[in-house]
Amino acid sequence: MNTSVIRVSESLDVLLKELSEECGRTLKLLSQIEIEDLTQEQLAGILTELAVSVVHLNVHTEGLQELINDEIEKL
Repeated sequence: MNTSVIRVSESLDVLLKELSEECGRTLKLLSQIEIEDLTQEQLAGILTELAVSVVHLNVHTEGLQELINDEIEKL
């Protein structure tokens, strides 16, 4: 019986961890938008941070599909 652990490549692992962290930040910001009685300044700050987060998500996902496909092919 083969009990070896199969892991993704180190580069994919790092990218997935970074993506997970950025997704967490994005979800936190999205939940903050739902808070009632936000001031215009608070909403502007949240939206600004959300815009930055979306840019980071875009960067983190660039080429990610190819890396995932490469990992699948190795299996």
